[in-house]
Parts: sequence; C-alpha cells; structure tokens
Amino acid sequence: MDRGDFLVSLTAGGIAGVCVDLILFPLDTVKTRLQSPQGFKKAGGFRGIYAGVPSTAVGSFPNAAAFFATYEFTKATLRKDASPYLSPLTHMLAASLGEVVACLIRVPSEVVKQRAQVSPSSSTLRILTNTVCEEGILGLYRGYKSTVLREDLWSWKQGHVVDSWQSAVCGAFAGGFAAAVTTPLDVAKTRIMLAKTGSRTASGNVLSALHQVWRTQGISGLFAGVVPRISAISLGGFIFLGMYDKIRRLLL
Repeated sequence: MDRGDFLVSLTAGGIAGVCVDLILFPLDTVKTRLQSPQGFKKAGGFRGIYAGVPSTAVGSFPNAAAFFATYEFTKATLRKDASPYLSPLTHMLAASLGEVVACLIRVPSEVVKQRAQVSPSSSTLRILTNTVCEEGILGLYRGYKSTVLREDLWSWKQGHVVDSWQSAVCGAFAGGFAAAVTTPLDVAKTRIMLAKTGSRTASGNVLSALHQVWRTQGISGLFAGVVPRISAISLGGFIFLGMYDKIRRLLL
C-alpha cells in the first residue's frame, strides 16, 4: 500500500466512524443503561441521553481510522505472494489485527463513555480524572480483552469491489447478526468496565462476568440491550461501510 492509499483509508474510515457514532449515540446509551448492574432507571433512564458523547467525539475518528488503516495495510502486505484461495483468511487476519490496534484507542474512550452514560450528572472530564486518579492508566484499559474478543468474533469486510449500496446493505445484515450473537460478550464488557474497583468483576475475567450475570439474571441478563444493540449496529453497518466505500472511491 502506497502513502496515498494509506491516507485515504485513514480519512475515509475516520469520517465514517465519527458520523456513525454520533448519529447512533442515543441507542448506545439506552443499551449501556439496560446492561448496567443498577438497572435502566437507576442508571439514568432516558435522561441525559447524550451523556459521555465528548469521549466518543474525541475517540471516534482515530479509532475508526486506526482500524481501516491497519486493515488495508495488513491486507496489502499479506496479498503480495498469497494464493487467491487464501483471500478469506487474509481478510479475517487483517480485520482481526485491525481490531487489536483500534481497541488501544477504543477501550479508554469506551470506559469513560460508559461510566458517563450511567452517571449523567457527572461530566466526562470528571469521570476521566477520577478513573486515572483511582486506577491509573491501566484503569482506562479495563475490559480490553473482552472488547477485543467481542470485535474479533465478527470482523467482516467485502473482499471484492462492490458498489456503495451493496457494501451498505451487506454491512447492515452482517452487523445485525453479529450484534445478536455477541450480545453476551458485550454485556460482560459493560459489567467489567462499570464494576467497582477491587471487585471480582473488575478483574476483567470474561467467563466470571458472564457467570455472575447468568446466576443473578439468567438468559435475559445475558441478552440485555439486544434490541438497541442490533438496531444501532445494523444501522451503523449500513452507514459506515457505505460511507467508507464512497469516501474512499471519491478520494482515490
């Protein structure tokens, strides 16, 4: 991949990511509050539906750009001498690596955002400051493993040239299916990020977090927030892949 392609991927991925995150932020807030241990009403209900949006606004562009830049670079590198039969594996590997890199930016933003979403009376800056003071920089990476696992289970991208509308429709269907399947992991991630410092859940053990939810709330707890999650990711897949493909074509 030459420098021009790299910058194009960076810009297209970043712009598409910002648009999706800001447009669908209210759905994400509802989902987080449904998944929170204190319950939807105590977490804020429908009040302050944009609580935590500054964290998303700051982290969205570099997060999306990091994913697509890493994805395109890895894909181009692996394709040089690879057999056409290995193309699906190449895309999976590139997408997985893209998620690992993007999560270095996404997780701190997500930790601050989710804590702000369930504490609408506290500012984003105050929550960031409290997290760093109480837990250090590592506190901002609580839930990193569960986030990477959730994202890597469904990393998808078209491997051939398609029109923008085709990318958008496929992205919506794939995103909706992925959202439903990975909801328990998303619940575990939310519980880990929101858990009190020093608690068992705060240790970051995904299986332990899932077991705790299963024991106290059953199957409904594991799939808490599944409807807004499917809605947000389906719409997000439609907007993101369509915009990314279109912007990239225009810039090239």
